[in-house]
Amino acid sequence: MSPRRLSRLQQLLSKSQESSPRNNLGHRWREYHGCSDWGGLLDPLDENLRREVVRYGEFIQAAYHCFHSDPATPEDEAPLPRHVTLPDRSYKVTKSLYATSSIGLPKWVDEVAPDLGWMTQRTSWIGYVAVCNDPREILRMGRRDIVIALRGTATCLEWAENMRDLLVHVPGQTDTAHGQPKVECGFLSLHKTQGAHVQSLAESVVEEIQRLLDLYKGETLSITVTGHSLGAALALLVADELSTCVAEVPPVAVFSFGGPRVGNRGFANRINSKHVKVLRIVNNQDLITRVPGLFVSETIDSSLRNSSAAPVLDVLDNNMPWAYSHVGTELRVDTKMSPYLKPDADVACCHDLEAYLHLVDGYLASNSPFRANAKRSLVKLLQEQKSNIKKLYTSKVKGLTLNVEREKGFPMPSCLPSPS
Repeated sequence: MSPRRLSRLQQLLSKSQESSPRNNLGHRWREYHGCSDWGGLLDPLDENLRREVVRYGEFIQAAYHCFHSDPATPEDEAPLPRHVTLPDRSYKVTKSLYATSSIGLPKWVDEVAPDLGWMTQRTSWIGYVAVCNDPREILRMGRRDIVIALRGTATCLEWAENMRDLLVHVPGQTDTAHGQPKVECGFLSLHKTQGAHVQSLAESVVEEIQRLLDLYKGETLSITVTGHSLGAALALLVADELSTCVAEVPPVAVFSFGGPRVGNRGFANRINSKHVKVLRIVNNQDLITRVPGLFVSETIDSSLRNSSAAPVLDVLDNNMPWAYSHVGTELRVDTKMSPYLKPDADVACCHDLEAYLHLVDGYLASNSPFRANAKRSLVKLLQEQKSNIKKLYTSKVKGLTLNVEREKGFPMPSCLPSPS
């Protein structure tokens, strides 16, 4: 490895931030929020949009950290408010969110494996609502932004709900103008089920967003829902709930990372008809983004719909229990484009949120290599995916004078990618 590349590796393993001024989004904020489905911003990837995507991903990382620092939810009383360490201090958390499974594990599970503890709880902390309170940041973004951040699967019952992959009708939705809207049974369960001492995720979000809209009435507002894996699926359901149940709702956008399919084409059409904008960040090697559903490839599905098989697929959309369809606009990244990750990285790495942010940080365009001036620190990626980092780099890390182990604290002040 040349001295220049070694110096670059050392720089990426440092916590010291490079200068990264945030550009003023101003009058273009609606464009970056998806009013035109991010047309002209994705390939090549607009440098300001890259920064926004990474920023929303870090909100999800804060949710993961908050949950894993104290995963247990009390069974006999309402949970106390949680402290969430946000990566962006211009935002303030206003509400903790919980998801409850409608199914439970048999009592003998606790007897056989009493040490599972929180892994078997029905209700778990799933994320939070935060609002931007910094006048300078509000001015830079062109509006006051409300963020809803949702983590991915963590407990046994959340995994069990993921496996309940039959499509079911969305309760209370009788509008079939765009097809019968259906969503995955397990995702809907976590979205709609009340806990013993907490509201359902759907009720809690609607109530808090309505409160914030009343509090900031008259201001220019936006709602951004962001989630990873299971959180990406729930983000779509939350966005649909808000667009349906909240009066005079401001623009709603979803930034999802590694999200599975959530519903059928009728649900996708419904989301589009409500003007909810969805940007799906997808790793080409991430298997989770290809399930559930009859087809593992959106390209195959699209080709069939443009053929004589289209009428048959329309019938399947309304009647088959696995006729799933993705929603929104796609930003596709690829593990193989990273100069640091192994091209045959394992399934867990390809679905890992930090790996996603690493890939977005380095993405220039579909026909371009990883950008040479990517600025995101490699420390967290190295900690979580060391076995998937190329040996060329892991061997050099051992020789660096930096004490990487010191970097394990949170929050990780990773550098936001700068305009080149």
